[in-house]
Amino acid sequence: MSAPQKDDKPEASSSTTAAPSPAKDGTTPKTTGAFLAACRGEKPTHVPVWFMRQAGRSLPEYRKLREGVPMLESCTRPEMVVEITMQPVRRYGVDAAIFYSDIVVPLKAIGVDLDIVPGTGPVVATPIRTAKAVAKQLRDLEPSDVEYVTESVRGLVGELGDTPLIGFAGAPFTLASYLIEGGPSRDHRLTKELMYRDPETWDALLGRLASIAAAFLRVQVEAGARAVQLFDSWAGSLSREDYVRYVKPYAKTVLDAVADLDVPRIHFGVGTGELLTEMGDAGADVVGVDWRVALEDGIARVGPGRSVQGNLDPTVVFAPDDIMKAKADAILDAGSKARGHVFNLGHGVLPATDPDALKRLVDHVHAYELR
Repeated sequence: MSAPQKDDKPEASSSTTAAPSPAKDGTTPKTTGAFLAACRGEKPTHVPVWFMRQAGRSLPEYRKLREGVPMLESCTRPEMVVEITMQPVRRYGVDAAIFYSDIVVPLKAIGVDLDIVPGTGPVVATPIRTAKAVAKQLRDLEPSDVEYVTESVRGLVGELGDTPLIGFAGAPFTLASYLIEGGPSRDHRLTKELMYRDPETWDALLGRLASIAAAFLRVQVEAGARAVQLFDSWAGSLSREDYVRYVKPYAKTVLDAVADLDVPRIHFGVGTGELLTEMGDAGADVVGVDWRVALEDGIARVGPGRSVQGNLDPTVVFAPDDIMKAKADAILDAGSKARGHVFNLGHGVLPATDPDALKRLVDHVHAYELR
């Protein structure tokens, strides 16, 4: 969101559980692991935990492996993808792995001239701001465009065993913001300007990006991913009214397009406290809540029919252990009132994070007694 040791197998951890017993009605639950159970609203054996950006910048073994390898190139090397994705599973014993890639990978795969510039982020050589540019620069994604993704996921499924792999994609609005602005933006001025000024071009652009994102998710699930997360990192820059008109229909298109695959669909955005109800209504089974909203409030906004994910402030892991654990306990207590709760940070792991602090946090979450 990031040279394999072939004999290095994932350690056994609490992320795997024994097969469930049949229910009173004679049926057997679909899931065997805590993460999938929580996502589906079933009762897990313990509170599951994973971290956004757990496979990446905070791990010394990741930085060593990535030395001299550009980000986008690393995403096309299956052996490297497998190793990086496995690193936090081995180190922390988390309940799910997140596929190591980047949200702009499918755009690069269909020929968009872009790169990830260290210290800056995705930079697009020729921004897309007209209907003609949409037609010229964006085509549908085919599985053959990302065969390295299929190979990587299949390799990971073999390594992970019972630990589920989460596939992911960037949501149409967030992808559009990079394509329109030409790179990261603080105010998304050009994006919003196009959105208001030329709704026909906007709809053409978001429609095409929804198709690309859906195809990218399908590739991952059909290769073995057992859940998906749609990242709308910049949707929090919008009012609820604008989100409903200009963004929600395309997020819904993506999530609906993979509904037949019968895997949990997680939807997450940053600063989206006012949008949580709409994000769930777009088709999510699980809605991610960032740290700016108290989890109990997030649960109420998401509604009773969906699980929640989150939402410890990523900087809290820099605090003394007693403070970190106390804040985690408050989130765990709140999460126990939800249909299902997946413990996570309210955004990604920060690069300066001490991996040992994350390990202590995982152990603490796993020790929490479900009520």
